Amino acid sequence: MIHLDTNYLIGLAVRGSIPAANVDQWLAGGETLGASALAWTEFLNGPVSASEIALVETVIAGNVVSFEKATAALAAQLFNQTGRRRGSRFDCLIAATAISANAEFATENQKDFAPFVAQGLKLKN
Repeated sequence: MIHLDTNYLIGLAVRGSIPAANVDQWLAGGETLGASALAWTEFLNGPVSASEIALVETVIAGNVVSFEKATAALAAQLFNQTGRRRGSRFDCLIAATAISANAEFATENQKDFAPFVAQGLKLKN
């Protein structure tokens, strides 16, 4: 399973984008894709059209992972262990969801998520 960050969800709607090309390659290789409910929320904040939402939902096969109590605790742990960085709360929530699902994580913001690798996040290159 590969969880997609918001920028990957957005990139799926852009023909010829790097995220779209990567996703095509992963799907051809038999990978399953998903996203955290938080990344899905950010994606839906748009602007995004109904057809773009339908396209992305089809690509991830409806795999939007809920945010649970244990994931909330892990997100708080990530926040505290990585220096309580202002503006990183959503990143902590999204990273915790991928870690909890034992999923690789695809993002165009590798630098923002690199601090979570030591806590178990598997960044997809």
